[in-house]
Amino acid sequence: MSLLLQPVSFASAKATALHPVILIPGAGGNQLEARLTTKYRSGNIICQLSALSKRGSWFRLWFDPTVLLAPLTRCFAERMKLTYLAAVDDFRNAPGVDTRVPNFGSTQSLLYLDPHLNTEYMASLVSALEAVGYIDGLNLFGAPYDFRYGLAPSGHPSMVGNQYLSELRALIESSAAANDGRPVILVAHSLGGLFALHLLDRSPLSWRRQFVKHLVTLSTPWAGTVQEMLTFASGLIVRLEQRSAESNLWLLPARRLFGEMPLVFANNKSYSAKDMAEFLKDIGFEEGIYPYETRIRPMVDRTVEPEGVPVTCIVGLGVDTPEALFYGSKGFDEKPEMMYGDGDGTVNIESLLALEKEWSEAGRKHLKIIKLRGISHSAILKITAAVNKIIEELGLINSS
Repeated sequence: MSLLLQPVSFASAKATALHPVILIPGAGGNQLEARLTTKYRSGNIICQLSALSKRGSWFRLWFDPTVLLAPLTRCFAERMKLTYLAAVDDFRNAPGVDTRVPNFGSTQSLLYLDPHLNTEYMASLVSALEAVGYIDGLNLFGAPYDFRYGLAPSGHPSMVGNQYLSELRALIESSAAANDGRPVILVAHSLGGLFALHLLDRSPLSWRRQFVKHLVTLSTPWAGTVQEMLTFASGLIVRLEQRSAESNLWLLPARRLFGEMPLVFANNKSYSAKDMAEFLKDIGFEEGIYPYETRIRPMVDRTVEPEGVPVTCIVGLGVDTPEALFYGSKGFDEKPEMMYGDGDGTVNIESLLALEKEWSEAGRKHLKIIKLRGISHSAILKITAAVNKIIEELGLINSS
């Protein structure tokens, strides 16, 4: 990979030292470990037998290539599944499954989806940051999280999500303190951008101005994606697990942006973002309607616009992205035909550029949009031109 190792902007920035950077991954870029307790039960004999060898010990849950082996895919889905408990108005792990996120504070768990398979995630970006003077644990940090969970609006508990925001806030403060009080630059990919923006929105203006210099987001779906409806509707073995994730509900297309545009066609009906409750009912996921209506919609129906922190959105465009799904006579149990539009292959262009449309005139004065043609959702972290652009922007932010 050929990189600009010493951009001019970084050379000038070093006179006053670098602002610390915290990397916040997207959903799939996190790692998750699990431990099975005596409360774990499975109706599948293979899963029950495999649990005997794992019980009491921590093991890799995500990403583990064994999930691609058919007999073990069901075990993975069972152990990843969340449950919404109405009694506590919150999501919880499956009974008998403890989970943890390794290496919080470090970038080490962000380099590869699976280090044994060399499946790269942020390795190229971290390498480029190191080339311009960043050092893991000194002025470069990672903030992974349990990507199955999301956040909740005021008045609703969110045990895991709120704990993450608390840990992220503490990491920001300690990173600044360790670097002579210089405020941090948050660099967030995909879903990580939503967590970062909500952290800013839920923190006092004085705190934001003291501790956060800039937010740089990469491929963030500000208003969800049409592809997420495919995640909910299709697939068999892992469909229930995917539906159970609170964060997946968060990523469904938001009505404030997608409105009444038909996104899914099935069984002589069409579904827009305004028909999400009916869509969830018709795919057989009625239990998802209540948490969606009470916990998700109050967050996604409003535009989050925290003042005091400049935001730069770097997005890929010009890649075919699902814009509408057409299911045939077998309904949601078969793979749909797709109509494609513009985006990064995962997130639709409308969602990628939502802040540009929705923010106030005052907010847009502190908003910068950088469009990279032909760069996909995950390639933005790997392709030389994209990584160089990220480094260039960080240099400009450091020197400003």
